[in-house]
Amino acid sequence: MCELRGRRSDAGMTTAEYAVGTVAAAAFAGVLFKIVSSERVQELVLAIIDRALQLVG
Repeated sequence: MCELRGRRSDAGMTTAEYAVGTVAAAAFAGVLFKIVSSERVQELVLAIIDRALQLVG
């Protein structure tokens, strides 16, 4: 256990890793928004909702 004393722990992210993670998350959010806001996906979602409402009543 004495060997570990004084060594830096690698638990957690550094500032650069946070920056890369933030950019990756923003890029993923952009792609996801583009997909979800596309006309075809909106049509599919509306069709699913319409079908569900028809089944209920």
